[in-house]
Amino acid sequence: MVDGRRFRILCVIEDFSRECLATVVDNSIPGERVARELDAIAGQRGYPCMIVSDNGTELTANVMLRW
Repeated sequence: MVDGRRFRILCVIEDFSRECLATVVDNSIPGERVARELDAIAGQRGYPCMIVSDNGTELTANVMLRW
């Protein structure tokens, strides 16, 4: 950002159709928030068989491993 603050973007993409299911932009996106977003998507579309992610700290947190 102009003032030097960083921001994070969580994009949830369905690989087969390339549909963007969610985009979350914030200064910080902790694992709890990621799990909430995934639960909201799963409530509409069902739970996925597999999730592919980078090794960001919010995606390797214990809350995500439990999810």
